[in-house]
Amino acid sequence: MAKVVVQFCCSECGTTTGRWLGRCPGCGAFGTLVEELAGRDGGPGAAPGIAARAPERLGDVRVEEGERIATGVPELDRVLGGGLVPASLVLVGGEPGVGKSTLLLSALGAITRSGRRGLLVTGEESVAQVRLRARRLTGAEEVAVLAETSLDAVCATLEAERPDVCVVDSVQTLHASDLGSAPGSVAQVREAAGRLLRVAKEAGVATILVGHVTKDGAVAGPRVLEHLVDCVLQFEGDRYHEHRILRAIKNRFGSTNELGVFEMTGEGLVGVPDPSRLFGRAHPGEVGSAVACALEGTRPLMLEVQALVAPTDLAMPRRVGTGVDPKRLAMIVAVLGRHARVPLGSADVFVNVAGGVRIDEPGADLAVALAVASAQRGAPVREGMAAFGEVGLTGRLRPASQAERRLEECGKLGMSAVVAPAGTRGRRASPRVVGAETLREAIAAGLGEPVGEPGAPAAAASAG
Repeated sequence: MAKVVVQFCCSECGTTTGRWLGRCPGCGAFGTLVEELAGRDGGPGAAPGIAARAPERLGDVRVEEGERIATGVPELDRVLGGGLVPASLVLVGGEPGVGKSTLLLSALGAITRSGRRGLLVTGEESVAQVRLRARRLTGAEEVAVLAETSLDAVCATLEAERPDVCVVDSVQTLHASDLGSAPGSVAQVREAAGRLLRVAKEAGVATILVGHVTKDGAVAGPRVLEHLVDCVLQFEGDRYHEHRILRAIKNRFGSTNELGVFEMTGEGLVGVPDPSRLFGRAHPGEVGSAVACALEGTRPLMLEVQALVAPTDLAMPRRVGTGVDPKRLAMIVAVLGRHARVPLGSADVFVNVAGGVRIDEPGADLAVALAVASAQRGAPVREGMAAFGEVGLTGRLRPASQAERRLEECGKLGMSAVVAPAGTRGRRASPRVVGAETLREAIAAGLGEPVGEPGAPAAAASAG
């Protein structure tokens, strides 16, 4: 007969111990062990009555190509790698109110209209509340909905109904009756994810789990939750702004570099097929503004980078970046002062990427440096000019990947010239490429200054 034992589980990595410890022995985090109740069989070893199974050769396994299920939302399909894979488990995380439930209900409505069966399991809202959202979205009236928080009932429903796609909103609300811990605890989330994974694989149901996030923006629950699922999507954006970004953190069936852009409207989330025209619009003659051509997966994006340089009385000037890595911003500022003669040692530097988009690739370094140099010298970047390239610590520019696709995107947006590392070549229809070997040459080309004209004395630049 099974007995209930008390154990302590780490909320970060899932390591269990028999007693409480201040530091987790698995991941080394402090104060993450939480008490929980778990059922355990009284006898050790394998359960009686279970026979060993014979393994088979990998070469003898028959592979049946499963056709992906189109969600009806092109931006979501792009991030997933072409659509939902049957019998897969997808985890979607994001801040409260960012639009996770709205997006997935729209996708379920489109899937149902295509002739497939969709099921929404809601544990946070009643059926009437879901109906109010569906009335605003239009087109989701045929979606089957189940308001249930019992894990046993949800798994039994999936095995009996066998829908093509199921959305569970959210996994933290499900609870198993044989566990004594509260819903949302480490044990409950781990048990819910494991059982839903088994049901999804055996019944062939593509399941999407909605997950809560912590104050740091990470998916709440044990780290084993992200290991179990096939795909982890992160929904980014401020709920007080209209644009949202969908990224893939993990994807077993596609790339993790894809990016989806959505706009929140009165009828729900609408995909933005051409985000470059939305985020890459810069006003001509504006000081401290540069247009970057970044690459997110297979999609080139035109983004406006804004910079502000202000004198400071602090002993340590501030380097604040929104949408860029602060450490990389500090490196670019140091290279500007040492190799490009742009003194910034006694000034605060603020950099922002317009539209709430975050740039993680090094190909946007040159545009950030151009925006900072423009703000420091009070000279605008030349009209109709974009920039991309990686900035090295020696002051030289390194080429960026997929330069031809970046140049094509610049041409679509109407850019007349692009500052890029020397040797960058595009097609005949691409805009004119202004090659530069060093960061100093690139800044001179972008601001329309002679290459030999220093922005400040060499001694001041070295001090900065």
